[in-house]
Amino acid sequence: MPFLDRVLDEPSYGFRRDGVLYVPTQREIWREFFTRLNPLSPRKNWLSIFTWTTNVALVVPLILFVKYYFSWPLFALGFFYSMVVLGTHGTVWLHRYSTHRAYRFRNGFFRALCRNLVIKIVPEETYVISHHVHHRYPDAAGDPYNAKAGFLYCFLADVNHQGVAKDLNESDYERLCGLLKHTGLRMNSHASYLKWGSVCHPASTAAHYALNWAFWYGAFYLVGGHALALALFGSAHVWAMGVRTFNFGGHGSGKDARREGVDFNTDDHAVNQLWPGYVAGEWHSNHHLYPGSARCGFFRYQVDLAWVFIWSWAQVGAVSSYRDFKADFMRDHYQPYLSKRALLQAQQAQARSSTQVESP
Repeated sequence: MPFLDRVLDEPSYGFRRDGVLYVPTQREIWREFFTRLNPLSPRKNWLSIFTWTTNVALVVPLILFVKYYFSWPLFALGFFYSMVVLGTHGTVWLHRYSTHRAYRFRNGFFRALCRNLVIKIVPEETYVISHHVHHRYPDAAGDPYNAKAGFLYCFLADVNHQGVAKDLNESDYERLCGLLKHTGLRMNSHASYLKWGSVCHPASTAAHYALNWAFWYGAFYLVGGHALALALFGSAHVWAMGVRTFNFGGHGSGKDARREGVDFNTDDHAVNQLWPGYVAGEWHSNHHLYPGSARCGFFRYQVDLAWVFIWSWAQVGAVSSYRDFKADFMRDHYQPYLSKRALLQAQQAQARSSTQVESP
């Protein structure tokens, strides 16, 4: 069995049956979700419980902001922080660096700084490992957030499908750690992994979140008091829930929604969407064409704030190198498309001209 076929903890209903995608019922999905989030369940489910507990806890500042401090300027600022700041950082840190290593930091200081530039929401372990599997089996059986299996399948994937396998042997566990070691994550020994069912340890993860949240609440408070701090922490809850919807829409909501001249990836149903593209640099079809590229906005209209961030850090020396496949895209995909379209238009024009000549 290939390594990426065994790194995830399969749900009770499985990823595939008879070699094809199994689409579970909503009842099966919900049952799996609540079974894995049961606080009395085995401790190896702790990371899913911790993630959802912290995400739901962000409802508290959202409620307090709305009830006691609401103002339209702060609402707008929170919307910007949620959509643009958190969205772009997710692309920069979790997607292009932690998963695809599209660029390198000058040293560990800049890596740690980038990791903590925003309120901590998503554990690297949950995102990175499953995303490697997603790229191995996009829109196919084994994809942990396969849009063809429906919205709920994707929305609850972090609990049901994205956790790492709990019983890897020492050799496989070392390979698993190799997918994360460049992020600076403090990783369990194999013995601790078998105890906790995760690469990261509960104590170090909780400490990281506590320090990160304390720093950012304090910083926001010093700038704008409880009103600003609650507005931005409350907006983080909106992003934490909203990001779970991305892959469903980013893969055509389970259908082939690719458009000629816009979506050039032919291996799966990833599409370029304007909103995720503009607010977070998630030009998803381009990304699936060149997953290792630090830039995914290849056309002039495809504003890529994640690339702007990476490029800017490279200019000041915080990023030591990056990969940019824009020229490859233009040469291998866009120019052939333009040539093919021009040839077709010439043939159509010639056909029209011949028809007019033959007419009496």
